[in-house]
Amino acid sequence: MQVTYEVLRGHSGVQLAPIQNPKFREVLTHEAVHFVVELARAYDTRRQHLLWARQRRQAELDNGTMLDFLKETESIRNREWRVPPAPADLQDRRVEITGPAGDRKMVINALNSGAKVFMADFEDANSPTWANSLMGQLNLRDAIRGNITYISPEGKHYELAANPATLIVRPRGWHMVEKHVLVDGQPVPASLFDFGLYFFHNAKELRERGSGPYFYLPKLESHREARLWNDVFTFAEHYLSVPVGTIRATVLIETIPAAFEMDEILYELGPHATGLNCGRWDYIFSYIKKHRTRPEAVLPDRSLVTMTTDMMRNYSKLAIKTCHKRGAHAIGGMAAQIPIKNDAVANQNALTKVRVDKEREATDGHDGTWVAHPGLVPVAMEVFDRMMPQPNQLDKQLDDFQITNFDLLTPPNGPITEAGVRTNVRVGLEYIEAWLQGSGAVPINNLMEDAATAEISRAQLWQWVRHQSQTTDTGSCITTSYVRRILDEELLQLRAHFGEDYRSRLFEAAATLLWDLITQESFEDFLTTRGYQLLV
Repeated sequence: MQVTYEVLRGHSGVQLAPIQNPKFREVLTHEAVHFVVELARAYDTRRQHLLWARQRRQAELDNGTMLDFLKETESIRNREWRVPPAPADLQDRRVEITGPAGDRKMVINALNSGAKVFMADFEDANSPTWANSLMGQLNLRDAIRGNITYISPEGKHYELAANPATLIVRPRGWHMVEKHVLVDGQPVPASLFDFGLYFFHNAKELRERGSGPYFYLPKLESHREARLWNDVFTFAEHYLSVPVGTIRATVLIETIPAAFEMDEILYELGPHATGLNCGRWDYIFSYIKKHRTRPEAVLPDRSLVTMTTDMMRNYSKLAIKTCHKRGAHAIGGMAAQIPIKNDAVANQNALTKVRVDKEREATDGHDGTWVAHPGLVPVAMEVFDRMMPQPNQLDKQLDDFQITNFDLLTPPNGPITEAGVRTNVRVGLEYIEAWLQGSGAVPINNLMEDAATAEISRAQLWQWVRHQSQTTDTGSCITTSYVRRILDEELLQLRAHFGEDYRSRLFEAAATLLWDLITQESFEDFLTTRGYQLLV
């Protein structure tokens, strides 16, 4: 959508989109915006060079190069070194809950959920509308100061309980921009916008309260990208005159290139490193994206690419081994299941899946795990309390675990079914529609879907069409016409389900975007960058 701007007085070369809610000006102060501008001018050129490096690497992969551990950084992997000890409130991270920062009620519920950590998300679980991005900053500012409240339309009152979860913030990835702020005619990097506003307003307050500015870093593809974050952090600490190392960061290993640079990523973050997380859904998406041209890399139905497959289990255990060797925490992946209120049997089955998944993580040596719903916190907590009575498992070394690049790159076998195709189409439609409406975390088929799972859905459809895959149950060739038929059938079902309300929804726009992503010759790196052009 076209954005109009107003020149920010006192800031040469800076323009802001109109601010509808006067409360937003409390976070978009002149001083805070100046800090974001300083970050953008200092680091955006390097960010763009790193994005170009991603494209060069992709071209090499398209031409047959295989990912492998880097020879030029072998000395870092072989050398003895450790990250600094975690702060007191990050020593025990056994259960972490995630949710969008822009949803005030959800922020309160997550902080009160009983989880040790709440990851407030400006990225995959957050549709980055201008209002969501600014409301997220307001919500977190108020939560840190203990005065966040919310009254529902039904009149129910929500407020922060005693002993809330430790707060970690996930800014958007290096690939995103914040189009509502222009610096010298260019949109600011969304990562620096999210990080900058949060750090500027809250770093000193957090320190006074015995905590600190903690971050999750998404979608890194190389240790050089971690080095950029380290330089940003150091700059920010000097800017606000807080000690270097005040900021602590956990990196999501959710791209396949990053899996080969775990040691190097921790090393480059230096005094700011604290751990790695197995972002399993984006990792599957990244595997498809990076091997887009290779028919031997075609994956089966999404439901079959679980953490028990060799490819995924090896990646998870490598994260544990790497982290514990360096004194860093290894956090497990997301349980996407959500409680099912009206079906006791289905609900019990869902909880059993979560319990088994968390038992595997705790047994392997993870120091904590992720859930997407407060109702799953007790399940995950029971598992880690039972299997990890100590605050973490840093003493659990996996010295005998040895792998090669093929152990991370060999895909699991399994069928591609018509139900799998249909599920991907339906998830793509429903998620993109909700995202365009401003919701980034969407319950679909009793699973909490976010941008990462939607990326898997559209990427698999593109991959199956590109490589002329066949369904094993019906023997159908997955062509564009085959997918179009299913897409039209799913749209008809949605139209019937919503009735007159269908007209107020954005399913037609979602279908157009999804169809473009599936059928275009080149693979779109992120659906969110395309979708962002449509957001108001």
